[in-house]
Amino acid sequence: MTALRTATAERHSALDTRTPLAAESPDLRAYRDHLHLLEAWLAPLQPALADGQPGLPPRDHLALIRADLAHPALDGLPALPVLAPAPLPHLDDAAYRWGVAYVVEGSQLGGAVLYKRLAQRLAPHPLAYLRGDGSPGPRWQQFLAALRAAVVTERQIEQACRGARQAFDSLIWLVERLNSSSAPPAGRP
Repeated sequence: MTALRTATAERHSALDTRTPLAAESPDLRAYRDHLHLLEAWLAPLQPALADGQPGLPPRDHLALIRADLAHPALDGLPALPVLAPAPLPHLDDAAYRWGVAYVVEGSQLGGAVLYKRLAQRLAPHPLAYLRGDGSPGPRWQQFLAALRAAVVTERQIEQACRGARQAFDSLIWLVERLNSSSAPPAGRP
């Protein structure tokens, strides 16, 4: 855990200040853009992570994202730019996938915080993706226990760190593409 936190700390911090929901007053467009980023990020990962991690039921993040994107509260927003996903090259390596899953599962903790902050502001949108299926804490603890049991050698730890770094890098890459599109960033004047 220490290796993963250390390997991703700077990327995590950078991402927290760049996403559409990092705006001072995020609006529904910011949420829609956030979902769009996550959809482009998670789509290529879904097949490799579809079976879940040992001890955890699989979670279909894309179904929640797509349901939120289809919510009528988002009707009438400006068109989205096309975001081509950044590839993650080593999804065939189990330890690398654990690192990617660390970022995906960890994002659910951040989602719970965002849900509390934004639920009232963005109502009537249900923010189902951010809300998830309840408190992410128990699932996160189960995930960490399974991660510690599966990633034990130096090589596995390095591969997990590599997967986590590249997962963050691919999401940061997508954020930069969205922020450099011709439209002003969502949630900002």
